[in-house]
Amino acid sequence: MRKQKKKINFEILENIRIEEMVAEGKCLARHENMVVFVGGVAPGDVVDLRVTRKKKSFMEAEAVRFHAYSDVRVQPFCEHFGTCGGCKWQHIGYDTQLFYKQKQVQDNLERIGKVALPPFDPILGSAKDRFYRNKLEFTFSNYGWLTNEQIKSGEEHERRALGFHMPGRFDKILDIQNCYLQPEPSNSIRLAVRDYARANNLVFFDKMRMTGWLRNLIVRTANTGELMVILQVYHDDQEALTGILDHLAAEFPEITSLQYVVNGKGNETFHDLPVICYKGLPYIHEEMEGIRFRVGAKSFYQTNADQAYELYKLTREFAGLTGNELVYDLYTGAGTIANFVARQCREVIGIEYVPSAIEDAKINSQINDITNTTFYAGDMKDILSDELIERHGKPDVVITDPPRAGMDEKVVAKLLQVHANRIVYVSCNPATQARDLELLSEKYDVTRVQPVDMFPQTHHVENIVLLTRRIT
Repeated sequence: MRKQKKKINFEILENIRIEEMVAEGKCLARHENMVVFVGGVAPGDVVDLRVTRKKKSFMEAEAVRFHAYSDVRVQPFCEHFGTCGGCKWQHIGYDTQLFYKQKQVQDNLERIGKVALPPFDPILGSAKDRFYRNKLEFTFSNYGWLTNEQIKSGEEHERRALGFHMPGRFDKILDIQNCYLQPEPSNSIRLAVRDYARANNLVFFDKMRMTGWLRNLIVRTANTGELMVILQVYHDDQEALTGILDHLAAEFPEITSLQYVVNGKGNETFHDLPVICYKGLPYIHEEMEGIRFRVGAKSFYQTNADQAYELYKLTREFAGLTGNELVYDLYTGAGTIANFVARQCREVIGIEYVPSAIEDAKINSQINDITNTTFYAGDMKDILSDELIERHGKPDVVITDPPRAGMDEKVVAKLLQVHANRIVYVSCNPATQARDLELLSEKYDVTRVQPVDMFPQTHHVENIVLLTRRIT
């Protein structure tokens, strides 16, 4: 006999006042001395909550009824808000977003870091709070997600979708009509590809069955006006490829790099696959202060280029360069920061785990006639060795911009051994940054803190910290 699933009894909490924003974009409320985490609400809302998860010390819940709305709320500008997984803070005014991002940085550094902190510089907001991204990836699906409104309508709906993954669902794609993240012609290109594919009966991918043809579309725009489009398909069909790519080239002559990938793997990553340039060049360029950065199909480049420029200027300012310094740039990526600061120092040593990124870094030095950079690829804790330091010398300044996980303890230990005059720590995760600051406090003082908003309408925040060697 088949065992029946136990029915979950979702508790309802009535008239709960939402108190504040906390980690990961959620809000905090309290009920009978227990913390409740809630998404999709704003500080000051009064709501009824349905409990979705209950632990000994906290609960998670969702709002099912609003009794009063917060004064910090604004009208979301996107028709997909609340369904799409992106831009989850659209219902909160931008000034309020900045306030809570600054608070997030301060809370993390004080609570986790436990080190003496100077007064924080006010968070640097983004000049653009929409249309700020230079790269978007869209996924095809033959069985697109239907909203509650579409289901309730009882009508037949086109299920061939090109859009974004639903939150927490790798196999569910929401068809996007308008997206406010990337400037035109991104939106028009996506719609043109989708409409052509539907009209010509090209088969959209089925993620569960691993069947179909059209998999993924990437649009990269650049501040130079150059434009890259990459179409990813499941198997090679030159006739179909020629048709859709020629259509794109004719409809959008501004495309300077039109490429495609044949990917028969179980996922959409293509770092290990050839990318075929169909028309134009296999790269585009971004530019900062006259320095041109070549961006290929597999290259990493900050997705908010305008704000990245502000971030890098602050990083350079924190480094206090006079022209004589040896700089180590850890987690250098495509060498963007390394090349950006190279003209203000004696030499830059860049280290990065991904070999293809290091090749990009070298190219970016070459095309800009920058001759005082040296780049190494490999695991940071292995490359940042006594042998490397003996070869190049002890750095005067270390710039580090690690991934969300922060720095390995062995890397932190090596920085304490190297004992540079200044460390400029750029982070996309203030929690792991705070953990590393506590370790570095053995020999360093935090002398400046500058939060920077790179991703408006989301809870993500960058932070720059200047650590100065303690004089003993």
